Amino acid sequence: MTPRLFEPIKLAKLELANRIIISPMCQYSASLEGVATSWHTIHLGHLALSGAGLLIIEATAVEAAGRITYGDLGLYSDACERGLAAVLESVRAHAAMPIGIQLAHAGRKASHRLPWQGGTQIPLAEGGWMTSAPSAVPFLTNTEAPAALDAAGLERVKTAFKTAAQRAVRLGLEAIEIHSAHGYLLHEFLSPLANKRDDHYGGSLANRMRFPLEVFDAIRAVVPPQIPLGVRVSATDFFEGGWDLEQTLAYTTDLKARGAAFFDASGGGLTPEQKIPLRPGYQVPFAEAIKRETGVPTIAVGLITEAEQAEAIVASGQADMVALARGILYDARWPWHAAAKLGARLQGPKQYLRAPPREAQNVFLPAAAS
Repeated sequence: MTPRLFEPIKLAKLELANRIIISPMCQYSASLEGVATSWHTIHLGHLALSGAGLLIIEATAVEAAGRITYGDLGLYSDACERGLAAVLESVRAHAAMPIGIQLAHAGRKASHRLPWQGGTQIPLAEGGWMTSAPSAVPFLTNTEAPAALDAAGLERVKTAFKTAAQRAVRLGLEAIEIHSAHGYLLHEFLSPLANKRDDHYGGSLANRMRFPLEVFDAIRAVVPPQIPLGVRVSATDFFEGGWDLEQTLAYTTDLKARGAAFFDASGGGLTPEQKIPLRPGYQVPFAEAIKRETGVPTIAVGLITEAEQAEAIVASGQADMVALARGILYDARWPWHAAAKLGARLQGPKQYLRAPPREAQNVFLPAAAS
């Protein structure tokens, strides 16, 4: 029998060969204008040969001010669209793996230095840019506060998400994930720790969900139904009085009613005071709860590193898929090795068919003659 991890799954009209997802992972390697570079060709190219079911491009800013750093990838200009088109053309010439994208806005966590340059906020006086958020509450004390979005700002951001989604469709990307997690803008609206508004976008749960749901609706309106539109959520702030699983279930239920095709269940990122109980699979219960409540295909993340662990999560029904991030950066052939361990077979590049060792000779499906 085929291991559950290697069974196909359908998201909207998109069929994935297996349940291994490559998470969006920031590379901080775009040009100053948010344009993809040759690094993205190399990075996405080798991941697209890994045998996973779906590759999701890193958090991609919908406007320049929504970048975490000046090295963030963007999809807010014609130049950004052309740059990503060139990367995708190169990757698709040699890999058939479906490719999606995560659309994001960093909110108050924007305007930071690159991680290997310290990752600290860049003040306006040193070349940083004004950040925006639901309220003028900084992520860290003793840093510059964001500007609270007014009506015009809310409309600008909503339009930016919609326009970026239209660009993603033109690029032929096969799935879109909205970033509503990790303390970035949409998550900031959801959490009472960051959202201190007293208008109809703040206060009650329904009000705090209003803007993220409006963003989803704006994107859904321009994304064809055959393209799965999903949402990454932080199921909890890992801090008392913040966003939690119960509120997440209400949010994902509303998103399901609006046509969400999948959920990617993560956690944290909203406050530096979070208390995360790190252990293998520590966020899997979030995916399990969301799947149980909504019935929507759900992705589990969080220290999933072993093939047997991933298979158990999917086979037990805790989640429909598992997503790998740092683990697949460290081992870009993780799906090959998982297939060999679990007795599955997958499609491999014809140029690499001789690569497996003797004990894994049958891991690749036969190549089509051409």
